[in-house]
Amino acid sequence: MPETLARLKPFTKWTGGKRQLLPELLKLMPKQYNRYFEPFIGGGALFFEVMPTHATINDFNKNLIHSYQQIRDDVDNLIELLRVHQANNSKEYYLDLRSVDRDGRIDIMSETEKAARILYMLRVDFNGLYRVNSKNQFNVPYGRYKNPKIVDESLLLGVSEYLNKCDIQILNGDFEDAVLSAKTGDFVYFDPPYAPISATSAFTAYTHEGFGPDEQKRLKDVFVELTDRGVKVMLSNSDVGVIHELYKDIPNVEIQIVGANRMINSKAEGRGKVNEVIIRNYR
Repeated sequence: MPETLARLKPFTKWTGGKRQLLPELLKLMPKQYNRYFEPFIGGGALFFEVMPTHATINDFNKNLIHSYQQIRDDVDNLIELLRVHQANNSKEYYLDLRSVDRDGRIDIMSETEKAARILYMLRVDFNGLYRVNSKNQFNVPYGRYKNPKIVDESLLLGVSEYLNKCDIQILNGDFEDAVLSAKTGDFVYFDPPYAPISATSAFTAYTHEGFGPDEQKRLKDVFVELTDRGVKVMLSNSDVGVIHELYKDIPNVEIQIVGANRMINSKAEGRGKVNEVIIRNYR
């Protein structure tokens, strides 16, 4: 972490966010590495906690990555737009703004307006979910928050300063492409959409393409390839048989089971403590 910068945290809610697992992740990540890679950046809990000076972050979600880019490039205007959303916040206002990707209005919005729209919706929608339908239209209902923090000016300014002052490459593409330049001594943290813990619990709609068994297998192949290149790799996923089966035969792999709270179920009885795994190719 650069000494001249303030400590940061994620600027948005994100399903599957890792803030509650940070103590375990920090304990298990390597103490020394060269460049930091996070190909499924999401809210960036670990990234913002360690604040690497040299990093490549990526996500397949175009709207999310667009938000990172606009915070870096146009943070003052972004904050002003968020103030407008805060002043007008209501269920009706939210639903109208949500519908701009259905009626063509999104096509005439500026890049910063698009980023402010997503950041506002993630602050006030149900459980902070990002979910789209098969037409890539945002479809999460309005949440029930009494006083949501829509504008966190100091945090956004801090994130912008960090992204501008340090060597942070921001990509929007496939996870495999995001680590092509990783080499011996670098560190990669994979936090993909998790394998479902039951037949009815799959939540893979971070993008409208989803992330299924074939992608989990391809991710394991990338894990092996990076291992062969001398890259340090840590990966989070569900504590389910298919994941243990995928990674168990990789030489020197470490699989650690940790407990975490799942909060994305709409019914309280569907939430609670579940196990996750942290998989590493180093000790």
